[in-house]
Amino acid sequence: MTATILIVDDEDTARQNIKTFLTSRGYEVIDAATLREARNFINLGQADIILLDVQLPDGYGPVLLEETAHLPNRPPIIIITAYGDIEMAVEAMKNGAHDFLQKPIQLLQLEKSIQRAQEIVAMRRELALLRKVQNENLDFVVGNSPKMQTLLAQAQRAAVANVSLLITGETGTGKEVLARAVHSMGPRGSRGGSGKPFLPINCAAIQSTVLESELFGYEAGAFTGAEKRKYGLFEVADGGIVFLDEISSMPLDMQAKLLRVLEERAFRRVGGTTMIHVDVQIIAASNRDLPAMIAENKFREDLYYRLKVVDLHLPPLRERKEDIPELVGLFIRKNNPRMGINITGITPRALEVLKNHHWPGNIRELRNVIERAMLFCDEPEIDLPHLPADLVQKVSQV
Repeated sequence: MTATILIVDDEDTARQNIKTFLTSRGYEVIDAATLREARNFINLGQADIILLDVQLPDGYGPVLLEETAHLPNRPPIIIITAYGDIEMAVEAMKNGAHDFLQKPIQLLQLEKSIQRAQEIVAMRRELALLRKVQNENLDFVVGNSPKMQTLLAQAQRAAVANVSLLITGETGTGKEVLARAVHSMGPRGSRGGSGKPFLPINCAAIQSTVLESELFGYEAGAFTGAEKRKYGLFEVADGGIVFLDEISSMPLDMQAKLLRVLEERAFRRVGGTTMIHVDVQIIAASNRDLPAMIAENKFREDLYYRLKVVDLHLPPLRERKEDIPELVGLFIRKNNPRMGINITGITPRALEVLKNHHWPGNIRELRNVIERAMLFCDEPEIDLPHLPADLVQKVSQV
């Protein structure tokens, strides 16, 4: 999608020169000579990127940095000025300016700055798409922290790429939820219009002898008790996604068979001779250090690299504590109707305790703490007495 550039400069000649150049490069361009005109364009959501002069007839241009700071999709702002004020440039960058260019503007330098700004705009659009998917019970992928924003943008790109994915992260960070988000956004899921299956299996929870039958199915008579043919997950999920949770627990002999499926897109049922061809995307997840397991000959290196065409790492909650307020609010909103109560929020002191906790159980632990607190809360807001006493005590001792 073509970006719309808003030029805010009271010098007609300079403004027109930039406008002519950007138009020739394929950009949509709108222009303003005053802050008032610029605010009108911004309030209407018409600008993707802003080129902002410092000295304007009705005020100081960089005030727009503060005025737009609250916008969820604030346009990247490139400051342009005839004054080589380094201190002002540094201050503008601290306040969120995307770049700082000195007049006379070098047009090719300007274009490079705009291209970098376009990458930010594109990422925000991708994140907006992902946030629509978050309404489908995708609790764990909520977050505005830099780490989560980067991850969500990568997930959105991976969703449409139709390649194998490897999701890593500690227990409780939401690996399966992220995998479901990828499915929902991609061509195999609801957003792609196909609605093909998403079938998860926990490799750590199933015996190795049973795992092969679950994945590949079996023919009647393949072993004692196999009275009739059974279709495995790969066959049932044809056109969709198979999610292999805790792939690190898969035995080496099964890893070799999985590698063949990835390479040939085909397999045989247990006890069968016919090759069955399927179109299945594989997403694997692990909470263990797979490279270390490779070094110990406990995981196949060739399978590792076949799986991690795209590698998505979910950060632990302790590394994204700025997301805790949003997550708490989400859990309260979701639990209220289910529990038949109306908790409106959480007190600042209780929230501060949550933000200072280490969260070894990650978001799963936070969700359980909030649910328990709501159960014992008879006030409008969750407060310290409603939180687990041992959690409050641990935080107070730090």
